[in-house]
Amino acid sequence: MKRLALASMALGAAFAAWTMVGTAEAADPMCEPDKVAEKYPGIAGKTIKIGADPQTPPYVFRDPDNFDNVIGYDADLSRAVFACAGVDVEFELGGWSGLLPALVAGQIDVMWDTLYYTAERAEQVDYIIYMQAGTGGMTQKGNPKGIGGLDDACGNVFSVGLGTVEEAAMRSKSQECEDAGMEGVEIMTYPDVAAGFRQVENQRADIMLSDLSLLTKYTLDNADTTEMAFKILTGFKIGVAVVNDADDLLRAIEDGLRVMEANGTKHDTFVKYQMDPDLALPTEVLRD
Repeated sequence: MKRLALASMALGAAFAAWTMVGTAEAADPMCEPDKVAEKYPGIAGKTIKIGADPQTPPYVFRDPDNFDNVIGYDADLSRAVFACAGVDVEFELGGWSGLLPALVAGQIDVMWDTLYYTAERAEQVDYIIYMQAGTGGMTQKGNPKGIGGLDDACGNVFSVGLGTVEEAAMRSKSQECEDAGMEGVEIMTYPDVAAGFRQVENQRADIMLSDLSLLTKYTLDNADTTEMAFKILTGFKIGVAVVNDADDLLRAIEDGLRVMEANGTKHDTFVKYQMDPDLALPTEVLRD
């Protein structure tokens, strides 16, 4: 197995700086599901529709014992948060790239599935941050191109999620290659991660860029055909997204996440799905 390289990504113009706007913290939040009408009247009695992609393990994936049920870090945590608030939920499943547009269009109430914060997205939605991210670079078993990081990107084929921060980064990187007189990066996009996996395994792409935890799990489960070529410690923030000004919904999620931090549920869920608990961040609300 080739060297697993640690790389740092220059954020540059491809990533807009985020603006942090705090909200008043509830003192000692606790689970009080019987007080939902008092605490969160705007969502009392409603069933919240959570948008998620069932092909994004370890965040959301289908239960091998029950195809109709979804489990994973985000699925489990979201259920715990809304149970704490006293609100019912149902999952609306679809391709990852379609979830944010569905939220903005009002077809779902929440996107809870490894969504990175960007200032551009925050113009349309509000975020409740709960963890940070790394990006993984997955390749074929044996790393046939010997790619050890983004410095090796020029002239190679990179597969990135449609509309993701990785897509923006690689378009910037490709221009950097061309400006230096080298061949640019050939960029392939995928609408959902399963399509990205296939692009690498079918040797259409040399590298798939996606969330580090997601690709770590996939390469462990498919060690005969794939491996991690490198990882990037990006420091990007990951959050739950709701439409702007959905204040009761936002506050219910924020309060619930603070409870999950205090009672250990958040940490235990990281461990359950073999994720690094050090990726956890204190809950904070970010708005444009």
